[in-house]
Amino acid sequence: MRTVRELTFRFRQEAANALLYFSPPNLNLHASAPLDALPAPGGVGDALRDTDYARELVRLAGEIVQGRIPVLGDVVDYGATVAWRRDPQRGIETPQKYFRTVLYLDLATAGDHKLIWEVNRHQHLVLLAQAFVITGRVEYFDTVVRQLEHWWAQNQFQCGINWTSALEVGFRALSWIWIWHLLGEKMPTPFRQRFLAELYRHGLHLEYNLSIYFSPNTHLLGEAVALHALGRLFPGFPRAEQWRTLGHETILNHMTTGVKSDGSYFEQSTYYHIYALDMFAFHAVLEDVPDSYRDGLARMAEFLATITSESGELPFLGDDDGGRFFSPYGPRASFGRATLATLSLLLGKSFFTYSQGDMEEIALWWLRPDRCKSPEGDVLKMHSRQFEHSGIVVMRRGSVCALFDAGPFGPWSGGHSHSDTLSLVVSSGDQEVLIDPGTCSYMDTVWRGAFRGSSAHNTIRIDGLDQGTSAGPFRWAQKPEVSLLEFVSGADRDRAVAVCRYQGFSQTRTVEFLNGNEFEIVDQVDGPAGEHEIEQFWHFAVSPTARTAETWGIGDIAEFTAEGGELEEGWRSRCFGSKEAVSVIAVRTRTTLPISLRARLSLNF
Repeated sequence: MRTVRELTFRFRQEAANALLYFSPPNLNLHASAPLDALPAPGGVGDALRDTDYARELVRLAGEIVQGRIPVLGDVVDYGATVAWRRDPQRGIETPQKYFRTVLYLDLATAGDHKLIWEVNRHQHLVLLAQAFVITGRVEYFDTVVRQLEHWWAQNQFQCGINWTSALEVGFRALSWIWIWHLLGEKMPTPFRQRFLAELYRHGLHLEYNLSIYFSPNTHLLGEAVALHALGRLFPGFPRAEQWRTLGHETILNHMTTGVKSDGSYFEQSTYYHIYALDMFAFHAVLEDVPDSYRDGLARMAEFLATITSESGELPFLGDDDGGRFFSPYGPRASFGRATLATLSLLLGKSFFTYSQGDMEEIALWWLRPDRCKSPEGDVLKMHSRQFEHSGIVVMRRGSVCALFDAGPFGPWSGGHSHSDTLSLVVSSGDQEVLIDPGTCSYMDTVWRGAFRGSSAHNTIRIDGLDQGTSAGPFRWAQKPEVSLLEFVSGADRDRAVAVCRYQGFSQTRTVEFLNGNEFEIVDQVDGPAGEHEIEQFWHFAVSPTARTAETWGIGDIAEFTAEGGELEEGWRSRCFGSKEAVSVIAVRTRTTLPISLRARLSLNF
């Protein structure tokens, strides 16, 4: 039930929106470029000019100039003119009308809003600005100017689908801040004046549409980071001081409420953990933050480093949004490397053995080239450990990293959680072995259900029931009860035991990691009388091949043993919006309970 405070907030919000819509401000504003708080563009360009990173960035810039723009896991050929309000897959385009009247969640009338919003974040225009700084090629500058002028014409203030999400307005504002910083001093005077006026309008929209009650998660955090940045970097704007204060206080509060004592982010998603960490870190670049805030950054970085494989690959647990706070290009599983390098440099503590290339995506642009140096001192040592709030158990020995998900769904409706309780994900060096499927889609109900259901994860399904009861794409009506019963890490063995209870059933899984190369998994299933269908699923990065009736070869990296296993086709999504077939070993039996199922994974090294 909504409180009087919330109703009052929403009334004021809508009144402010109506006033802005009918009387949009059109001020003649001034600001300096480049921005003093960010590294000088020339120095960054000089540092990057002869790197592989710069060559790839320039290659992408050439594609974007031709109208081929990376959008999540795909490249969309928009041609000469971007259709800013059109779903590029379905061809559905929404009108330019007051944003509150746009039914952006209706797939049939609006298309997939996420595919529309992604290109409207204008991060591809930041890439063009970066390429201009590195090369000086005028076609990159001209394309930025042309696309912004077209966007303003097609997305008038508070009109259309690209104003319906305050977070998307915040992302776009952040992109425009970078465009101003990198290109502002070269902009023609009339364009400069229009640019600053439109940027100011974005700030007003953010101020009056913060997701305090709608989505007080990364939505609110990202909006607050953008609002603060506008106030901090453009002190000549009329409401700059209010924006800086409101944004800063909101971010500090979210660090306190959203980051747990074990360093995990409260949404229970490894991908959203990076999202939030990058946002928190950028705020610390722009603003003096208290020691408690820096401690929160360090705990988040340590959590990320611990769950990341030896080669720097991020395992997906929970939703993978596909986007990124800054520079959303390249393999998603590698995003953590640049984040860990940036946090190491920002905090003066090495969380990961990063390379020069890991500093080029984010750190050089945020922190200045003279601060971007190779790791000094001891690097955080990785070891097996339990994260008490997230429920994740990490088992690490040598090059092997395994994640055992013994934690609950996320808070409230668990919107970004998957039905993956007691799942096991394993990698060895740069080789994935047991994998999580990723996310694929939010709006396609069939694929949304398939990728977040229990059968898509390395766990058990009983009578065809997911561990949680779905009530929509971002809601679980019933969530399982999960408890970690035991975790012991010894000289030659790690052992974890956890139980998941739902719909009158209980699954108790014991995972033992022996001698650094062998996993023994035992599932004990109990429940009501009568026969029940028990299904156990194992998703592999490399297609298994049968060696005996019970043993399967996993390429040349592992052997897997499970009684009664059969090979089936499954799916994985390396990036939101994409999917590819993978192989699954499924063990099925119909029996009375209780029952025990055993499996063994032996790594070959």
